[in-house]
Amino acid sequence: MTNYKIYIAACIILGAVFAYDGYLSKYEWSLRRSFYEKHVIESKPDDTMIFNRVSPIFLAVVAVLLAAKFWSLKDKKILADEDRLIISEKEKISYNSIQKIDKTHFNPSTGYFTITYKGDDAQEVVHKISSKDYDNLQSVLDLLVAKIS
Repeated sequence: MTNYKIYIAACIILGAVFAYDGYLSKYEWSLRRSFYEKHVIESKPDDTMIFNRVSPIFLAVVAVLLAAKFWSLKDKKILADEDRLIISEKEKISYNSIQKIDKTHFNPSTGYFTITYKGDDAQEVVHKISSKDYDNLQSVLDLLVAKIS
């Protein structure tokens, strides 16, 4: 979740820098007048200036998409109480039904772990829990391991 905030901030900052260089550097009061003079030759912008004028639009779109993704995930929480792991209102996994936990690909900052458990209809269900969707998974994993062992 924190990564989304960092990416959004980076898009906004880079977009502002590129927009400043692309649009405001032509004015005398601009602190980047030398950039404008270097990249606009005979009233024709070079590739660098064109990039600085076009990229803020794309960076703004990326920032909006990341913000939408962040907004959709911000209330998504995983809760481990005394009897079960609560992933959503519909998905609650009893510790007794968990058969195995695969933490081969788990790293606290990036990665995921999978839980294999018996569902309500006695079918085996594999659920992937990723650090891209939830924060503080290390403590959840520690509690899960303690509860099922």
